[in-house]
Amino acid sequence: MSGTPARVRALTARSAILSVLLGSHPAQAPAGWIVRVGTGLGLQESAVRAALTRMVAAGDLERGADATYRLSERLAERQRRQDRAISPDPRVWEGGWILAIVTVGAADSTDRAAFRETLRLARFGELREGVWCRPDNIAVELPGAARQRVSLFTGQPEEPAITLADRLFAPVRWAERARELLAALGDAEAMGTRFAVAAATVRHLLDDPVLPPELLPADWPGQLIRERYEMFVTEFQGFAANLIETKPLPAR
Repeated sequence: MSGTPARVRALTARSAILSVLLGSHPAQAPAGWIVRVGTGLGLQESAVRAALTRMVAAGDLERGADATYRLSERLAERQRRQDRAISPDPRVWEGGWILAIVTVGAADSTDRAAFRETLRLARFGELREGVWCRPDNIAVELPGAARQRVSLFTGQPEEPAITLADRLFAPVRWAERARELLAALGDAEAMGTRFAVAAATVRHLLDDPVLPPELLPADWPGQLIRERYEMFVTEFQGFAANLIETKPLPAR
């Protein structure tokens, strides 16, 4: 048992639906099954149905004629980022760094915040305003519009690479949070609680900078937390399969 419980967001109908569909390939499911999953996780049926309606209105989901719900294209892109975070594909690091220099400024504060988040999700760290960088051990994946706003360079810093990585990405802090989530997943017994911890784990993996091994602290938990998450996915698939075998609820 862990001494300090991990901070995990309370499971809501919306977050449960998103997590289920983001983890499904293809990212769609019948309404009745989604409701059964939600109630199986401890949510109220009325809350799940209301969340489906609100999510369609907000553009998060699309509803087919057969009462099947699927992720909107915006959230389908989030699923692709999530898949890459769960199974990253780093290459051998040869000591170089990628610099992304912002050449097209933001239109307003909202645009600036969104653009910064895009660079962060691409696993860049902010060296100073308008200058972002990271070790050159993964492919740079920026949306087309964002790519047109930066110039990319490669080079090597004068500052020791491990010191720079610590300053930009705080890997020790990431590892501490990962260990909290590992302990919480091991401690949790109810499926709803385990599901909430697994959802928090995915969010944490999206923040993994995927640094080269040479720049990581000892006992890095990145691979272990991915393995434990995949174990939960298998467990959840069994839970969901049992729900599929039951009599379906009306779609409404």
